[in-house]
Amino acid sequence: MEEKEIWKGSPSQWTNFGTYVICLLFSWLIIPIFIAIWRFLVVKTWEIEITEQRLIVEKGVLSKSTEELELYRVKDIRLDQPFFLRLVGLSNITLVTSDRSHSVVRIPAISEGKNLREKLRIAVEERRDKKRVRETDFE
Repeated sequence: MEEKEIWKGSPSQWTNFGTYVICLLFSWLIIPIFIAIWRFLVVKTWEIEITEQRLIVEKGVLSKSTEELELYRVKDIRLDQPFFLRLVGLSNITLVTSDRSHSVVRIPAISEGKNLREKLRIAVEERRDKKRVRETDFE
């Protein structure tokens, strides 16, 4: 069965702003230039895809790593808009899940975070209904 894509993208390079400023200040040392290039590549190769069934995160410059999270495992969705990111129209989404290996998944510095949060919420509910899954916490 073909999965329908809800959203696909990567974090903004604004996540590296502090690193870039420090590397610029110390660029006369040469090494900070390579640090800035590396940080650029790390964010550039970070791909996030959200389908109607799962969240797929692929990271890596030289070696690739792919992590998957089934959407029915998402317990809570939080949207954060730190001051600096709000200035440039970006936000962070944090997913709290019942997955043992990825209990917290963060999608940093994305545009239109409110829309994505709403699409995620709807997709999570639809997936839970299809799988007939209920989330119960025991304390």
